[in-house]
Amino acid sequence: MTTHQHSVVIQTRGRGSLEITSQVTAVIHTSTIRTGIAHVFVQHTSCSLMITENADPAVRRDLETLAKRWAPDGDRGYQHDNEGDDDMAAHARSVLTGSSVSVPVGAGELMLGTWQGIYIWEHRTSPHGRTVVVTVTGE
Repeated sequence: MTTHQHSVVIQTRGRGSLEITSQVTAVIHTSTIRTGIAHVFVQHTSCSLMITENADPAVRRDLETLAKRWAPDGDRGYQHDNEGDDDMAAHARSVLTGSSVSVPVGAGELMLGTWQGIYIWEHRTSPHGRTVVVTVTGE
């Protein structure tokens, strides 16, 4: 069994999703692992990772609409607002959506479905550099 790990810094544009499938695929190709699993983890508490629809951007816009309902900016009940109205909402959205995804690797490629992509979901309103760690394990 072989393990390969690489960190990638993704520059977000502020709140919203950004597909990172190609960056994860590049790490797999560098690893030379043909069969195994890719674990993708973001090292931050105010963004998340997700696997979702990669053909219709309306899906990701609708997810953002849902997130606004789950964790609205500036809720008066929040105690943690050190960095602004979006601070606690961003942390809550991250907890609700998750900081990692795992995808099988077969024939040296991600085994995603036809309409699936890996996305970083920025929950802060301003752009950030986000570090994503990709660990590929297999043979």
